Amino acid sequence: MVAAGPCASLQRFTPERGAATISDHDNHGGAGETSADLPWAERAHPGQLEPEGDHATWLILAGRGFGKTRAGAEWVADKVRSGGKQRIALVAATVEEARAVMVEGDSGLLAVAADLIHKFHSSRGEIHFHNGSVAKLFSANSPEKLRGFQHHHAWCDELAKWKKGTETWDNLQFGLRLGADPRVCITTTPAAGSLLEHLLSSRFTVVTRGTTFDNPHLSKRFLERVLELYGETHKGRVELYGEMPVPAGALWTPELIAASRTEEPLPDFDGVAIGVDPPAGDGVCGLVACGRDAAGRFHVIADHSLGETTPAGWSSRVAAAARSYDDRLQDGRSALVVAEGNQGGAMVRDVLHNQPGSKLKVDLVHAHVGKSARAEPIAMLFEAGRVQFHGRFPDLERELCGLIAGGGYEGPGTSPDRADAMVWALTSLSKKMTLTGPLLRRL
Repeated sequence: MVAAGPCASLQRFTPERGAATISDHDNHGGAGETSADLPWAERAHPGQLEPEGDHATWLILAGRGFGKTRAGAEWVADKVRSGGKQRIALVAATVEEARAVMVEGDSGLLAVAADLIHKFHSSRGEIHFHNGSVAKLFSANSPEKLRGFQHHHAWCDELAKWKKGTETWDNLQFGLRLGADPRVCITTTPAAGSLLEHLLSSRFTVVTRGTTFDNPHLSKRFLERVLELYGETHKGRVELYGEMPVPAGALWTPELIAASRTEEPLPDFDGVAIGVDPPAGDGVCGLVACGRDAAGRFHVIADHSLGETTPAGWSSRVAAAARSYDDRLQDGRSALVVAEGNQGGAMVRDVLHNQPGSKLKVDLVHAHVGKSARAEPIAMLFEAGRVQFHGRFPDLERELCGLIAGGGYEGPGTSPDRADAMVWALTSLSKKMTLTGPLLRRL
């Protein structure tokens, strides 16, 4: 995933920053105040234009009123103008929403691209353009209806609320096979869900983030009202600032992780542990390096995790990671590998010990409680200010925020492999074992 555009780097608004931004807005409001004589590239505010570069998906993840719909409609119009007969999918939560918002809305295609449109066949859910291009409406409630269609491009609106998101997305992807550079534009306010998390972590996705306050055409009175009503509430952070929501009862929050983050250089360590959550088959291998300094503070050093790998692949990565911290350890010590052995313990032991020239020290650990239960003591270390995060690890951080107190996981993917690897490493370093916690035995 790549962040793009001026809006992507914005810090989250506080009420004070929001108020300062509101003061810069014209009091007349309304997108209609913008001169229609100017080309879209000159009328658009930062974040409404597709970033340059090689990507398959442009994800606009922003608050209400940012101008997402207008950006999506203008993007479709640009594809039509680019030449040739384009086939474009318009996908929303329902066909009714696609028609009402993407086509007939104030910022929909009928308003934005009237000069390009020959006819809108409402009963067929098709827009026919003068140059022979066709845009067809689809519902995320009926993903199977995408089968058999092929497209050059697709505009997906409010993807975060799709009830059958993964199935719809998969069928759409199989049909995006026309032309040399098929692309998708996604316009959505965030919501928790595996599909959105997956897209955020994909190397094929470029992300534009933004807030309600980025739109210079919204009325000052509206902005003042929503800021006062919702400000720093959970709803406000999602709906106004476009932040991904954190599930209720999450062991970690973005605020807790941010408070733990440091830009201080790495200290020397009296212990380094490489936590490993081996994949079942050829899936993701969680692999996180943590350290403990002489003052008893703990450090999350790096996320070395890798996906779609083999035992030879991940064991080689483990050995390389362990060797890389030798110069950080005092008294000639070496890093300890803490690997979960619940699935194929003998195999895990063998592949680690059979690394060429390897003298890895390995603790094989067996889980007797769930991942969230194992994580709770480590979350307490964060809350006590005893853990420092050296850098930004988006995939790991999203998994941590998906672990729920009392059990359960509501983060990206089916399993928090990276988070579990970090928990194993810090548990080993902290040496705070309980009868209900993870048990370790030296190989």
